Amino acid sequence: MEKFLTVKEIRDAVRDGKMTATEIVEATLADIKARDGEIGAFLEVFSEDALAQAAKIDEMKKKGDALPPLAGVPVAIKDNMLYKGHIASSGSKMLAEYTSVYTATVVERLIAAGAIIIGRTNMDEFAMGSSTETSAFQKTKNPWDKKKVPGGSSGGSAAAVAAGFVPASLGSDTGGSIRQPAALCGIVGMKPTYGRVSRYGLTALSSSLDQIGPFTHTVEDTAIILEVIEGKDIHDATSVDLAETTVGELLTPSFEGLRVGVPSEYFIDGMDEDVRKLVLEAIDVFRKGGAEIIDIHLPLNPYALPTYYIIQPAEASSNLARFDGMRYGTRAPGELEASYVAARGAGFGPEVKRRIMLGSFILSAGYYDAFYKKGLAVRTAIRKELDDAFKKVDIIIGPTSPSVAWNFGERFDDPIAMYLADIFTTAGNIAGIPGISVPCGFAHDLPVGLQLQAKPFDEAIMFRAAAAYQNATTWQKYCPEIV
Repeated sequence: MEKFLTVKEIRDAVRDGKMTATEIVEATLADIKARDGEIGAFLEVFSEDALAQAAKIDEMKKKGDALPPLAGVPVAIKDNMLYKGHIASSGSKMLAEYTSVYTATVVERLIAAGAIIIGRTNMDEFAMGSSTETSAFQKTKNPWDKKKVPGGSSGGSAAAVAAGFVPASLGSDTGGSIRQPAALCGIVGMKPTYGRVSRYGLTALSSSLDQIGPFTHTVEDTAIILEVIEGKDIHDATSVDLAETTVGELLTPSFEGLRVGVPSEYFIDGMDEDVRKLVLEAIDVFRKGGAEIIDIHLPLNPYALPTYYIIQPAEASSNLARFDGMRYGTRAPGELEASYVAARGAGFGPEVKRRIMLGSFILSAGYYDAFYKKGLAVRTAIRKELDDAFKKVDIIIGPTSPSVAWNFGERFDDPIAMYLADIFTTAGNIAGIPGISVPCGFAHDLPVGLQLQAKPFDEAIMFRAAAAYQNATTWQKYCPEIV
């Protein structure tokens, strides 16, 4: 299948006058209307706003004004990112009618760069899930096989890019929620270093783990989007004033001199053997390209997932306490206590309730020291282990997910099996390091993802390695059949 247009191709076409922004937006809206009924990537399309944004770009071009870096590029945003005047429900009945009163920094920066915000995408409720099945509104299907899940929690954003509706979208990654759906949908998905991108205007799940990042078809496009959204934000105290910003056009793909660490802990018993084979073949591409392959050990990595499921529910239970039907969320009738119980009981789905209860237990008197404080201690140890590893290697490489996409309902009633889908990605969030997933082949006729990780704020070397891999292979050119 011929590949979809990239961010760079669309941007350049508008700059060169080969296409107008309005033509691009009209074609995008028509495509979504014709095909998204089968995929379910979007919860809402912002047709009126998108056409108005496109008209402004075309007027700038007509006047001969310099165009911004993403002029005319359609971008979708995950439903937990605020856009003033638009609903941001986080995939939950609790916020089904919540209209944003301000705009997230990442969305503001996209608009300022000339990007066209096309719509909001489906997601697991409050970003809790690995398959987008916990959404209160609809199921999103994997464009490669509509019987399969797209991954989660950013499944709608991943499917929107994989299906070719938009060349780029934004997701949020708390434990793998960008990288894992990118792998399952056969596209590029990237989690920046914690603090590189502002979280202002992102509905918080786990404040010390959440990070916003892009989905695209190519590593170059990912770098172009990151360059726009990254950097210090006065509204987010955890955001960092970058000494070196991303410049997509200046990244030089190369394997030469690259030290690539391959942890034995990333090739676990029970992972799909075809996935294992494809990842090992991808590593061989690095070796043949001139990279030095170094076997490393991360003995604490198996503890990353259980540590994540102590820290994340604890922070989530605190963050979601505000949604009580009084200050935020859909109000329920009755006296104060009864109204609280009714609003939270009806507004939250089973997975959200499960994690709130787990988090409340972890933070309760008598268990805080035994669980939460111990989880923080293990987090520090995992971060140190990765810091030590990056003294020996430039990047760490392995599978993004232990399996390809699975059938709807297959893991829905087994939370542990669902949680294991993120076994290779959670350590990156715990340590705050950057990670990217790129397509590396097909197993059982479904995409497989290769994960690359680097030390904090060294996205440049990660992009260099990932782009070199894409230059040496053709997996990013494969697209699902358009129907």
